[in-house]
Amino acid sequence: MTQTHGHGHGHGHGHASADKIDSALEASRDGMRCLKISFAGLIVTAVIQTVIVIYTDSVALLGDTLHNYADALTAVPLGIAFIVGRRLATRAYTYGFGRAEDLAGVVVVMLIAASSAYAGYEAIRRFIHPADVHHVGVLVIAGVVGFLGNEVVAQYRIRTGRRIGSAALVADGLHARTDGFTSLAVVLSAIGAWLGFPLADPIIGLLITVAILFVLRDAAREVYRRLMDAVDPALVDQAEHIIRSTPGVLDVSDIQLRWLGHTLRAEARITIDSNTTLVDAHHLSHQVEHDLIHAVPHLTTATIHTEPLPQDATPARNLVR
Repeated sequence: MTQTHGHGHGHGHGHASADKIDSALEASRDGMRCLKISFAGLIVTAVIQTVIVIYTDSVALLGDTLHNYADALTAVPLGIAFIVGRRLATRAYTYGFGRAEDLAGVVVVMLIAASSAYAGYEAIRRFIHPADVHHVGVLVIAGVVGFLGNEVVAQYRIRTGRRIGSAALVADGLHARTDGFTSLAVVLSAIGAWLGFPLADPIIGLLITVAILFVLRDAAREVYRRLMDAVDPALVDQAEHIIRSTPGVLDVSDIQLRWLGHTLRAEARITIDSNTTLVDAHHLSHQVEHDLIHAVPHLTTATIHTEPLPQDATPARNLVR
């Protein structure tokens, strides 16, 4: 059996690989830019709320404001992960440091879990020790500011994370959304108090806790799938179609894709004619790699194993399906 690996040569593959590596570095830069902008947005939101906290002396709003400061600080572990992920592979870490993003994703999921626990605790505490709500109009404004600020940041982080393939950034966007829900609770509880229903505050707090748990489920599933090397099955189907369409490939098997940070790696085994020379088999495997890297989003490296078709076998591509 002949095995060929992606070393960046043959059939112009070097240019394709270099382009994809440049794209991966650009994705890291996009991720860092997203973190910086969203960090600034959350800090501005929290500062505005801080001023209102000083004016209203609202404990509920104080908790929401501290939450927004904490959410802004989640950019720190993610930023470190993006920086570490750029480091070159070593003899000890032969696949590089892309998994740092997945570890940051775990941290974000833990923070979302802490958010849900905090929201639930506050809701129960308010049931036991109800308190009057003052300056209702100002609190509504503060809550709206918190909700809009977090939701804008959430959408930006989620959209950027999806585009560059960063599960950790998507999870952090979902975390920002949970803090937006907390701010919304401040708005709704203030309105409830204004309508003469003080229990609206803890009731809405419990409902917000449930909403955060749903967000926690989505974020945990996103990070879990990445840690377990799950990929979209459509990407596997796309890779198989591309390989089977390459002239000279008689069959393909053992297609595997995995994420490393926000880049994909692929492996596949192709069957070729037994009369194919070693040089031609080498060129064919690089052609397959070249086609895969050009067509599959976020794919930067493909390892293609070649083996000859047994004399008594029938090529799979010629079988009636």
